[in-house]
Amino acid sequence: MLEKLFYTESSWFFTLLRLVLGLVILPHGLQKLCGWFGGYGFSATLEFFKSEGIPYAIGFLVIVAESFGALGLIFGFFTRLSSFGIAITMIGAAIYVRKNGFFMNWFNQQAGEGFEYHILAIGMAVILMIAGGGQLAVDSWVANRIQSN
Repeated sequence: MLEKLFYTESSWFFTLLRLVLGLVILPHGLQKLCGWFGGYGFSATLEFFKSEGIPYAIGFLVIVAESFGALGLIFGFFTRLSSFGIAITMIGAAIYVRKNGFFMNWFNQQAGEGFEYHILAIGMAVILMIAGGGQLAVDSWVANRIQSN
């Protein structure tokens, strides 16, 4: 069972995909967790979620997925679990912004951002859930240790 969780294809493609997704999601998580990059931090983010009708537990899971899940992807540790958390978070975010349409707000002509970014992140996360983290992932080291025991 654990072997399947940590197994990863030994492809540099999945390494690149894992790093790109992790590095793009991490700043969003750090905005929510630490208030960095123009964010409001943990408490204010939870209060915002609450004001939007999102329970504290869900807000907490979003912050964990976007910060620690992104770090998990960057290091290739628990890649499948990290990808799952990010995919679920992006599904929720896409549903939340669906009223703004599909497209990002490139020309400042709509009320907010669309969900095209979320669809890309979901697609990348699903690929990583299936294939694993690729080369240089902590998961591959863990899988080798499990296999040798």
